[in-house]
Amino acid sequence: MELIQAVILGVVEGLTEFLPISSTFHLIFASKILGIPETNFLKLFEVFIQSGAILAVVFLYYKDFVSNRALLKNIAFSFLPTMIIGFVLYSVIKKVFFEAYGAMVLVFLLVGALFLGVEWLVKKNKIQLKNPLGKLTVKQAVIIGLFQSLAVMPGVSRSGAVIIGMMFLGFKREDSAKYSFLISVPTIIAASLYDLFKMRNELTTNNTNVVLLFIGFFTSFVSAYFVIKWFIGFLKNNTLNVFGAYRILVSVLLFLSGLVK
Repeated sequence: MELIQAVILGVVEGLTEFLPISSTFHLIFASKILGIPETNFLKLFEVFIQSGAILAVVFLYYKDFVSNRALLKNIAFSFLPTMIIGFVLYSVIKKVFFEAYGAMVLVFLLVGALFLGVEWLVKKNKIQLKNPLGKLTVKQAVIIGLFQSLAVMPGVSRSGAVIIGMMFLGFKREDSAKYSFLISVPTIIAASLYDLFKMRNELTTNNTNVVLLFIGFFTSFVSAYFVIKWFIGFLKNNTLNVFGAYRILVSVLLFLSGLVK
């Protein structure tokens, strides 16, 4: 991997981590378009630079983490299902899910269609988005964690799964997005540290890899910081339809491009 490629992937990560369009999906296909070889280091890089985006969440929501004990308890309960499933399926995620390109694109498309379907139900008042984040219960937190765990498959989107799950439970879009940001902190930090431990040899054998990780981390942090602030404001007055349409369009283009076999 070259320096400019690390910068590009870091920006892609920051732009897509908190939007409901799957950052892992975008990183995988951005790497293919850039011609970066599929190595263990690339897989480590794609996971580790997510922690840069997480640092942006900590900066923006520091007060929520230090002053709201009830929220912290719910975050912990939402994290547990994802932690357990991620640990149990670690090898499958790395060796199967990250290389099943056709399945990724199909999932990406189907989740886009799901966004459109859920927004249609909201429009028809079949789902009413009235609940504020302060009404979240422990039981609901666990259910949301189960939704988040679906994102072990690239193409689902961790934030997208959480937002959709919370909308089904009647929570407002912007509160759902905020909670998806908050529960991403323990989820992605745990995944990044576990990956670093499992692939520590990738760092000790090549000092350049450490530099590339830092560059990806920093560019991810900067771009994510601005995306988070924009996205909350966007959801106060808009639906997920634009993201559903984007997913369907990108999926069709990828199938037609020949990148997916």
